[in-house]
Amino acid sequence: MRDPYDVLGISKTADEAEIKRAYRKLAKKLHPDANASDPKAQDRFAELNTAHEILADKEKRGQYDRGEIDAEGKPRAPDFSGFGGGGPRRGPGGFSGFDGDTIFESFSFGPEGMRRSSARGGGGRGFEDVGDIFGFGRQRRSAGGGFQPQPGADMEISLPVSYEEATQGASKRVGLPNGKQIDIKIAAGTREGHRMRLKGQGEASPMGGPAGDAYVTISYAPHPSFERDGDDLRHAVDVPLADAVLGGKMRVPTLTGVAELAIPAWTSGGRTFRLRGKGLPNATGGHGDLLVRANIVLPKEKDEALEALMKKLREDAASA
Repeated sequence: MRDPYDVLGISKTADEAEIKRAYRKLAKKLHPDANASDPKAQDRFAELNTAHEILADKEKRGQYDRGEIDAEGKPRAPDFSGFGGGGPRRGPGGFSGFDGDTIFESFSFGPEGMRRSSARGGGGRGFEDVGDIFGFGRQRRSAGGGFQPQPGADMEISLPVSYEEATQGASKRVGLPNGKQIDIKIAAGTREGHRMRLKGQGEASPMGGPAGDAYVTISYAPHPSFERDGDDLRHAVDVPLADAVLGGKMRVPTLTGVAELAIPAWTSGGRTFRLRGKGLPNATGGHGDLLVRANIVLPKEKDEALEALMKKLREDAASA
């Protein structure tokens, strides 16, 4: 996974506005719908969303900058290689102990996030909570009186889907932090924030116990054509001047295809039309609406007859 700053093409001093601008620009360029013939489009788009998720969140960005999480948002494993710079001391018969400055850090990960604890060795005091440091103290007692290893940690994954996928349903391939690739079925009408449990697909247990679970939360990816307004969508359509004056029909894209919109005669620029049920899935099991704004456009080529007519109308209005 590449550095999130490199993915967005920004510097490490970029502010929130720069991050947002870079993300919106790349989202339109890399959206799978705009790159249907590219088999790697989905992967690039997922990488973009992961990078944005980290850098747009102040807490996650700080964790990444401090090296606490990696480019995928996963906590980095602790490094015990230096043992605090002192390392173990070897005596004539083997190891005789550790330097007084040696610090052991233990990390545990779960739904509440990352927790860190430390214990200092040396000085004749031995280790503090050594079972917690290396996992021996985190076993569960079974019904028969023995101990069972603690399960692996759960993991949280955000899965961006397009508006079309959420509305019509889709099958998405997801790469888990543990390297597994799984297919997830997105049901038609899935709303943002929907959370799915994948039993046994979380982190492996360090003590040989069952694996944790993976929880996948659906998020909406930005759309190149529609602007979200709650469960409603907004879209602008260019209406030729002649159709605005005389009336006409316009083809409007929707999440399920194309709809035909009737433009009444004497339609002013900025007028908004409502296509009911053409928006995003809502809490009642239905869908929001699509709000279409009319933008009046002039002919591409200069029209002398039109100019003459406009001059006459202006003169008539001035003399009235």
